[in-house]
Amino acid sequence: MIFTKPDAEVFVPDGLAPEPALARTTHLAIMAHQDDLEIAAYHGICACFGRPDLWFTGVVATDGAGSARTGPYANRTDAEMRLIRQREQRKAASIGEYGALIQLMHPSAEVKDPANQGVVADLGQILEATRPQVVYLHNPADKHDTHVATLLRALVALRKLPRGQHPAKVYGCEVWRSLDWLLDADKQGLPVSGRANLAAALLGVFDSQISGGKRYDLATTGRRLANATFFESHGCDRETALSWAVDLTPLVHDATLSTAEYLLGLIERFRQDVATRIRKFGGD
Repeated sequence: MIFTKPDAEVFVPDGLAPEPALARTTHLAIMAHQDDLEIAAYHGICACFGRPDLWFTGVVATDGAGSARTGPYANRTDAEMRLIRQREQRKAASIGEYGALIQLMHPSAEVKDPANQGVVADLGQILEATRPQVVYLHNPADKHDTHVATLLRALVALRKLPRGQHPAKVYGCEVWRSLDWLLDADKQGLPVSGRANLAAALLGVFDSQISGGKRYDLATTGRRLANATFFESHGCDRETALSWAVDLTPLVHDATLSTAEYLLGLIERFRQDVATRIRKFGGD
């Protein structure tokens, strides 16, 4: 594969050649930044860990240059942060035994530009090489602009696939906004109770974020625990950790569906549910 950016890389932790490494992929995640894979797509990482028949490939769209930083990283330049975050992401791939890791190294501004087709072209090559069964993306309600833009570029690439190559399932996952507000019928529960030690190790390698001022490790663990506990008000917890996702498969299978209208339909169902419950008990 020839990617748009000359410093884009394919890293294979177990040393297999890139072509067979990508071809064995069953679970693929396409995320915006280094550490988004480990926050949003841990369900796929955990499902494949230690399995000879299931393999996780992670794709990071941006170069990580614009990350917030304080403490020991306060005086690091954007160029230095790019290298630091690249190295951290490789460490996570090794710990998680990913089948492959691809860092496309696009500046965030280019990912957010709908006229720039470089990301879509890169993702098209990756999808052709991997042909995954399950895909993890950002969700359309995420409040981070680069996350939403990465999702939209990925949807374009997925929709260009021949019908027979569409993944069986496409999930839009939590990072910058939880999906707890979705009606139970409209959200996908992704159990992530297994291997809490692995989850902690994966997030722990991103020292530039944690020591740099953002406790993503604690926040992610807390959210997963909260999702599991607050899922059912009248039943005991069935999981100790749970991630929520929205099913984006219909958007891939039917390119005529509007992403905005699809999500707004879910929001409207939530609005109606809230109104109905208030009025049921005498509210107005």
